[in-house]
Amino acid sequence: MTTSKRARTFKVLSALLSYPTEELKSATEELREVLREEAVVTGVHLRTLETLLDDLRDRDVYDAQERYTLLFDRTRSLSLHLFEHVLGESRDRGQAMVNLAEHYEAQGFVVSARELPDYLPLFLEFLSVIPIDDAKDLLQEPIEIIATLDERLRKRQSIYRCVFQTLRAISRGKVDPDRLADLMAEIETEPDDFEALDKEWEETA
Repeated sequence: MTTSKRARTFKVLSALLSYPTEELKSATEELREVLREEAVVTGVHLRTLETLLDDLRDRDVYDAQERYTLLFDRTRSLSLHLFEHVLGESRDRGQAMVNLAEHYEAQGFVVSARELPDYLPLFLEFLSVIPIDDAKDLLQEPIEIIATLDERLRKRQSIYRCVFQTLRAISRGKVDPDRLADLMAEIETEPDDFEALDKEWEETA
C-alpha cells in the first residue's frame, strides 16, 4: 500500500543544489534537523550531506557562489537541467517541458515562470509535496542522468557529489548501464576552456 507521507528531505536536497545565498547559510541547521528527524537518509549519506551543510555554513558566500557557478552554470556537462543531457536543444525538449509542467500542475504544484520545469532543484521540490512512495518511483525516471552527474562530480572530487549519491540511494530502481554509458560518452569541457566551449555551442546551434 502506498503511504501518503511526504518527505521534506527532498526539499533539503533541493536547497543544497540551489544557488548559495545568505538565507541558505542561515538555514543550514534547520535543514540538518529535517534530515535527522525524517531519517529518509541515514549512515554515510547523512554524514556527507551534513559535511556539505557545514561547508555552506562556514564558507564565504561569494566563494560558495563562484564554486557553484563554475560547476553547474558554466559547465554544460554538469547542467542541472535534466533534459539538457538527453534532448539538448531539440524540439522534443519543448514538448517534454510541457508534459512535465502539466504533470506538476495535475498534482497542484505551481511552477514559477522564472525556472524551467526540468531544473533538478525544482523537480526535487515537487517530490517533497507528493507521497514519498510516489516520489521514489518518479525519481527513477532520471536516475541515469543523476548517476552521470554523480560520476562527473566524483572525477572533480566535488563536495556536491553527496547529493547525487543520496538520490541514487533513495531511488527504488537500478541504473541501466547502457544508458549510463551513452550519457557518459558526452564530451566534457571545463568552464575556463573558452575555445572548447565556443565550439560546443556552435555545434549545438
